[in-house]
Amino acid sequence: MTQTLSPKDRIFCAIDTTDLDHAIDLASKLSGVIGGAKLGKEFFAAHGPQGVRAVAKAGMPIFLDVKYHDIPNTVAGAIHAVTPMGLKIVNVHAAGGIEMMKRAGEAAREAADKAGVEVPWVIAVTILTSMDQGDLDDVGLKGPIDERVVKLAELTRKAGLDGVVCSAKEITPVRAALGPDFKLITPGIRPAWASSDDQKRIVTPADAVAMGSDVLVIGRPITKADDPVEAAKRIVAELS
Repeated sequence: MTQTLSPKDRIFCAIDTTDLDHAIDLASKLSGVIGGAKLGKEFFAAHGPQGVRAVAKAGMPIFLDVKYHDIPNTVAGAIHAVTPMGLKIVNVHAAGGIEMMKRAGEAAREAADKAGVEVPWVIAVTILTSMDQGDLDDVGLKGPIDERVVKLAELTRKAGLDGVVCSAKEITPVRAALGPDFKLITPGIRPAWASSDDQKRIVTPADAVAMGSDVLVIGRPITKADDPVEAAKRIVAELS
């Protein structure tokens, strides 16, 4: 997986907005420049499936970043409902447990087959990149972050899902534990020339790829740039 993606296909832009016209405009401009668009909870809460389909019409593969975390039946139902939109990636929380994750994967395969669309990657969130060791301790998850992430990644593979969302700083231990074919999606990616914003555990795009990241989620360095297309092209060039 890591060796087969082109530099541009590795990059998904986090379009975190409730402004539908702005999202469509960004996706239209970035289509063909990078690999896809990540649409999060803010966007989905405001515009739902209709909004996702509108952005997808720009020609961008969609990562629906809704981080489902609920009882297994509810999560399965939600995944079954969103899969017919033709998503590239959708996610759940690994902390929801193995049964919840199994049901999510089954629902994606069943819904995709019924709708005649490609089965999306179903991936699991490990530890949010906004959290550091102190935050983890505060919520009662004792032990080093990398150990927590590896344990959740192992549970994700056992559940039959495609991969995990993790900080790029955990790529090395996750790769060592789970091998080269387990998909790693890494947010909190910031070029050296961009602000770190509210992400505490970050690395540059080139460093993330060198460590084995498959897909890089990059938001404000692109969306808040004076010229988002040129910013995206600059990042692609750094990976080439």
